[in-house]
Amino acid sequence: MARNVVVSGGGTGIGRAVAEVFAGGGDRVLLLGRRAEVLKSAGVRGALTYAADLADPESVRGVAEFVAAEFGTVDVLIHSAGGNGGLEPGAEGSDPLDAVAHDWGLNFRLNTLTAVLLTEALRERLASPGGRVLFLSSIAAYRGSGSGAYAASKAALHPYAFDLAREFGPRGITVNVVAPGYVEDTEFFGGPVAQARRARLVAETSTGRAGTPADVADTLHWLASPGAGHVTAQIVQVNGGAERGH
Repeated sequence: MARNVVVSGGGTGIGRAVAEVFAGGGDRVLLLGRRAEVLKSAGVRGALTYAADLADPESVRGVAEFVAAEFGTVDVLIHSAGGNGGLEPGAEGSDPLDAVAHDWGLNFRLNTLTAVLLTEALRERLASPGGRVLFLSSIAAYRGSGSGAYAASKAALHPYAFDLAREFGPRGITVNVVAPGYVEDTEFFGGPVAQARRARLVAETSTGRAGTPADVADTLHWLASPGAGHVTAQIVQVNGGAERGH
């Protein structure tokens, strides 16, 4: 039976790969993101699209109303929206504390608040039993991200997911987190990665290669399957062993 699948950040990179896997299996998919034109050009077969700023409560209310009208029940909710706050406009002025406040606030809006607001807006629409909530974290949540802001915004999803798993468990809903490492073919770096940096990131893995959006998408697809029905409150790392060092 076809499931109703909501994918935030579904227009590019990992989100689009996730949407393609579910749509390819016959599920009904809704792509969410800030850029309507990107969602429409994603090319995911049969997918619905809805453009919204998921860090804005009013916009998320609009998403919830759309989901209610088009889907009714949400079988799988996947949070792929977010990204590198360093690619967004910086703080105005030169005050260093203003810059810190802007950086941390921005990263938490992009990576934490988007996921929390969407989950809370759709919590009563999750299929019971059988619903799945899946968050995208990062290897940075374990190893840091340079400034700390991005890593912290991803790490914040972990306890939220654990709390939801306890709350939703009696309803037959599982909640898990997937934490990718270096993944190519995404917009995360804002452009091509320098060869020296790429070589260093690949060398950190035990598999000797960069990750792909499909690696992450296939893991999420399994976590949403009946076979993963007793897997909840887990963080699944998809990084070729890089978090363990090499």
